[in-house]
Amino acid sequence: MNAISKPTMSLVDAIFQRRSVRGFLPKTVPEETMRDVFEQAQQAPSNCNTQPWYTVVASGDLRDSLRDQFIGRAMAGTPSEPDFSYVSKFEGVYRGRQVDCAAALYGEMEIARDDKAGRSRAALRNFEFFDAPHVAFLCMDRSFGATIAVDVGIYAQTLMLAMTAQGISSCAMGSLRSHPDLVRTAFGLEENIGVVFGICFGYDDSEVKANNTRTSRVSLDETVVFKDH
Repeated sequence: MNAISKPTMSLVDAIFQRRSVRGFLPKTVPEETMRDVFEQAQQAPSNCNTQPWYTVVASGDLRDSLRDQFIGRAMAGTPSEPDFSYVSKFEGVYRGRQVDCAAALYGEMEIARDDKAGRSRAALRNFEFFDAPHVAFLCMDRSFGATIAVDVGIYAQTLMLAMTAQGISSCAMGSLRSHPDLVRTAFGLEENIGVVFGICFGYDDSEVKANNTRTSRVSLDETVVFKDH
């Protein structure tokens, strides 16, 4: 294995500095650096060390082609056909956190709640990959269920932290599971390989208003219980 690129920050700093970026510069990530962060992500733990993730990364012309196809389907109103079922509606405190996140994002973008055209345009940005020069599709065998999907999630967090430590920005995107057939065709994948979600990555464009968005986290007592008897 080649020497790993030296990170620019500590793990703790990477954890607190990682955020979802929704606007990227056209600058590409050097191939060596890209391989390094994916090599680091490969160290993520998994059930019985099965390493169930399978990741495909599109750059250059292939990235452009996929972007155009995703946009075409979105503009045509083509229904999504994801490989795996997922929660599409949140309730209770989870809905409240979702609303707070949307309010922070649209507030920075200066899009009013009743601005349907503005919100539609913002939604389309997902399929434009937020102009990121690279997009990774995280996949797993379609026979796997939620337990194995957790492993893919751990891998994804490891990957994004490794990116953050190298000064690379990213955005994990559930919307990119919408049309998995496009991904399978682009990479010549077998039908048993399903797309769980995508991650766009590259370098933060500080001029994009959406990138000023900051979200909060609930207190530890709301999500963790410590007990010794």
